[in-house]
Amino acid sequence: MMLKVVGPEREVAPVEAMFAPSLMPVPEEETVSEKLLRELAMVWLDFERSLRSVPIIRKLHRGAFEIDDYKALLRNLRPQVVEGARWIARAASHMTDFRLRSTFIGHAQEEHRDFQMLERNYVSVGGAFDEIANAGKNLGSEALSAFIFHQASQENPVDLIGSIFIIEGLGNQLAAQWAKQIQTTLGLCDEQVSFLAYHGVNDVAHIGKLQGLIESEWMTAEIAARIVKTAQVTVRLYCLQLEEIS
Repeated sequence: MMLKVVGPEREVAPVEAMFAPSLMPVPEEETVSEKLLRELAMVWLDFERSLRSVPIIRKLHRGAFEIDDYKALLRNLRPQVVEGARWIARAASHMTDFRLRSTFIGHAQEEHRDFQMLERNYVSVGGAFDEIANAGKNLGSEALSAFIFHQASQENPVDLIGSIFIIEGLGNQLAAQWAKQIQTTLGLCDEQVSFLAYHGVNDVAHIGKLQGLIESEWMTAEIAARIVKTAQVTVRLYCLQLEEIS
């Protein structure tokens, strides 16, 4: 972590504001958006701590990761990746604000083919295409999918900003790190870890757009509380999804 001492008027950059809450001084009169960013950052830190105890992630950090572990990770992530664009599109269809609808539709469009990259990675390390294409959801994936689709079906489901914050944050903060660790441990080439590596870079832009939503004029304390709670539920269920990987 790189620190820089600055004056009180410093503007905090999007990624730093979201993922380094300990560096953010709490202003005397905190706006709703500033409080929301701080609370989401704390949820994110809890998520990172929880991930360290997940067996397959702990195995990766120990350097004991095997090719079957990588295949299992990709196979269990695929259903969530496939459905990502679907629930974002469904949420967009329930937005009454056209700007929010456009933002969500654009996000869904950017991600609706990501699962194909994941499938190519799986086949490149010896997995059968039919095996991953027909893989069902594990218990955690079922719970995560049911929750998010339920939220997306409500009127104006802006609380899903919390889910996007967690999922995009994982891509931005951890995916590239995992890709390097997997590549080094298993001796793979760039093309075999391209799904994780791509999200490590591409999700930075998504985080910037997300901050634009958080700082919108329509943000209220009630909406912010819903966003934080949805982020917390997403953290619990995403960890469960990874814990169910055997």
